[in-house]
Amino acid sequence: MSQSIAANPDRLLPADPGTRSIARELLGRVQDLPIISPHGHVDAAVIEHNTPFPDPAALLVSPDHYVTRLIHASGVPLDRLRDTSEPDSRTVWREFCRAWPLFEGTASGYWLRTQFENVFGLEQEISAEAADASYDAISAKLLEPGFRPRQLFKDFNIEVLATTDDPLDSLASHKSIAQDPTFHGRVLPTFRPDAYLNIAHSTWSANVDRLIAAAGDGATGYAGYLTALENRRRYFVDHGAVSADHGVRTPATLKLDAADAAKLFDRARSGQATAQDRDDFEAHMMYQMARMSVEDGLVMTIHPGSYRNHHGPTFEKFGTDTGHDIPFAVNYTEAIRPLLQDFGTAKDFHLVLFTLDETVFSRELAPLAGFYPSVYIGAPWWFLDAPDAMLRFRSAVTETAGFSRSSGFIDDTRAFCSIPARHDASRRIEASFLARLVAEHRVSEDRAHELIVDLVDASPRRVFKL
Repeated sequence: MSQSIAANPDRLLPADPGTRSIARELLGRVQDLPIISPHGHVDAAVIEHNTPFPDPAALLVSPDHYVTRLIHASGVPLDRLRDTSEPDSRTVWREFCRAWPLFEGTASGYWLRTQFENVFGLEQEISAEAADASYDAISAKLLEPGFRPRQLFKDFNIEVLATTDDPLDSLASHKSIAQDPTFHGRVLPTFRPDAYLNIAHSTWSANVDRLIAAAGDGATGYAGYLTALENRRRYFVDHGAVSADHGVRTPATLKLDAADAAKLFDRARSGQATAQDRDDFEAHMMYQMARMSVEDGLVMTIHPGSYRNHHGPTFEKFGTDTGHDIPFAVNYTEAIRPLLQDFGTAKDFHLVLFTLDETVFSRELAPLAGFYPSVYIGAPWWFLDAPDAMLRFRSAVTETAGFSRSSGFIDDTRAFCSIPARHDASRRIEASFLARLVAEHRVSEDRAHELIVDLVDASPRRVFKL
């Protein structure tokens, strides 16, 4: 049987032998460094309770919209990819195995193949013919006593793992983990207030009611709303949070005086807000979130540019995060300027700007990060967190902003078992990029060895105040 390409030590490294040799040395400097994951979506309760993983389909297929979207595009209805109750989980797995050839060349295919090789120890390639055999092999692995989240946290060499949490979450799981002397590592909450800031959200008004009642200190209206957000942010800080994350439609920011903002808030609460009101309110709240970050120290990260739930019928049937969030072009230079006028040079304010529109990497984000002390360039995210796209990112931003102004790798994953595969891919890409600069005599080899350690380890610690 031929060796799996996921076992090849030179995967993702340059094809040129001389450059590849340099990349191997660079990769060796960082291959065993701990994983720092400052933004992701793993549920802290899974780690707190050391919850066993479900069956192969429920773990690796149904919840992963990277996987289901491409199979759906080939003509398989989502219904056949989402029912993982026994015995249908095996049927879902068979659909996935039939579709496995579709993933050649994709980031998802690389991550999955790496997991199959390095996490699950599969001895044969995924295929329709071997579907039941691979299902049984992975199922057996999932039943092993050592194959639980806490042991894998250690085996994966994770030092810091950030979750994404509702502002009113009790954070009980985070507190329990932090107080557990047997657990070695940090699981940090992240303040994610989208459903409390976007008045177009279906539960916005109800969320605001709960927020003000829980944390408004007796105040009402817009004043109580701001007070409640400030109080909940402090609660998160007290429980270890280092950042607040914002999945906004656009990066627009807007500074309103208190009276105008209160009027907007009241119109929204009465159900009379226009589409322009909705955009203005969210943009103003991005300004307010920056103000609060300056005051409480939470790193502010912005993830704009996704047309959420693009296909109405799929959203109505299956809900959010089902593979049809589609990127669109964004404008950062003008949109973020109101925020940067007041906070771009504020002491200790860190603002990490992500994008799904890679045209803004060199045109806008690198120049912004190359001037404003507060601005850092978010790593390639979603659709762009793929080998060639990550190389394009590094080429696009480095000549203007250097290496020090980027965030470090962000895995942004719900799939716990994919974390080491994603970080390994990033480290290989950084080694490949730096090796080319060394081969072209643009960076010395000694300096490249320092830079790759900074990119992998020091950058996320520095940017996310770890």
